[in-house]
Amino acid sequence: MPDTVSSRPRRMEGKIAFVAGAASGIGRATALLLAHEGAAVCCADLQADRAAATAALIESSGGRATAAPLDVSVEASWQEALDQACTTFGRLDALVNSAGISFGRPLTDMTLDEWRRVMAVNLDGVFLGTKHAVLALRRTGGGSIVHISSASGLKSAPGASAYSASKAAVCMFVKAAAKECLQNGDKIRINTVCPAGVKTPLWHDMPFFRDLVERTGSEEAAFQELSRSDPQGRFAEPEEIAQAVLYLVSDESLYVTGTDLVIDGGYTA
Repeated sequence: MPDTVSSRPRRMEGKIAFVAGAASGIGRATALLLAHEGAAVCCADLQADRAAATAALIESSGGRATAAPLDVSVEASWQEALDQACTTFGRLDALVNSAGISFGRPLTDMTLDEWRRVMAVNLDGVFLGTKHAVLALRRTGGGSIVHISSASGLKSAPGASAYSASKAAVCMFVKAAAKECLQNGDKIRINTVCPAGVKTPLWHDMPFFRDLVERTGSEEAAFQELSRSDPQGRFAEPEEIAQAVLYLVSDESLYVTGTDLVIDGGYTA
């Protein structure tokens, strides 16, 4: 009897994918998974050297990859990186935007510059990436766009007003953009994935997490402390979120657009 797992067709065979935020965390896990499933991947990130390391790992495993520097808050940066991907591989079939920043501060202590920085990366980046990916996907004849939003865009938390607002806006922007593509006759699907707690380097940007690591003695102990409030008693691994992204960029989800795929262990239930 044939091995049905190893003998099945790869789910992204022949596809070209662009992954923003590919240097680490969910973006890196997604780039590696899409390549494993047959996609050629452009790994893009503000940390260009680490994006290049992700691309090198794909190539060392027999896949096809390239790397590009990308500041998601700058329109010209999106244009250059997407142009590079299309020039290298000939077209674009999927955009996955995992780039983002986390931020927590009481609203009365927050500066306008801090607020604007969160919106520039988490929301402007989604607008710019969608705009230029749609233009590229139209030339291909269609495709899929997936943005990583957050369960924090669906369920609020004190101290996270800027972050929650940016992620909630991402969800509504995606719904409107998805309907616009349908109205225009574009065969372009746009969706979000909304994780809750995930073990990614994004936590290192949070002062309270660094304090927690110091108090508990290790990063793993800090995650265990935080996950006590999680319905499953743990945080997700980046690879678990990547599996959801794979579904949305593959042809298995051709009837799915304008939706929020919530991967949160029951947090928002």
